[in-house]
Amino acid sequence: MQVSFTFRNVESSENVKRYAREKIAKMQKYLRTPLEADVVLSVEKHHHRVEISIRADGDRFAANHESEDMYASIDHVVHKIDRQVRDAKDAATGRMRQSGGVAQLSGKLGEAPAPADSEAPEAEAAAD
Repeated sequence: MQVSFTFRNVESSENVKRYAREKIAKMQKYLRTPLEADVVLSVEKHHHRVEISIRADGDRFAANHESEDMYASIDHVVHKIDRQVRDAKDAATGRMRQSGGVAQLSGKLGEAPAPADSEAPEAEAAAD
């Protein structure tokens, strides 16, 4: 996981970096490839603005939020991106299930089931 931080009009803080990195790391469990994140933290007047952009699995997820507290802004942005990541994963899983998934690729989708062994002795008894 690679996270890059940009601070605009605000001093760099290790506590804020650690907090954001921990929150972003929780999204890794929904993604197959290691994620890359760009975090922009800025202050304009009394508003703390957070912008996060995440790239993973060939997708890009982005969100931003502005509030009076930097940590609250981070929480809101991470929640928005978490929702985007989950929706993307649910859509991909739904497409896989709807298309037949691995069974369709192996050719086993349209085959009839093999007769059970218990039916064979009954057929021989009926022939006698």
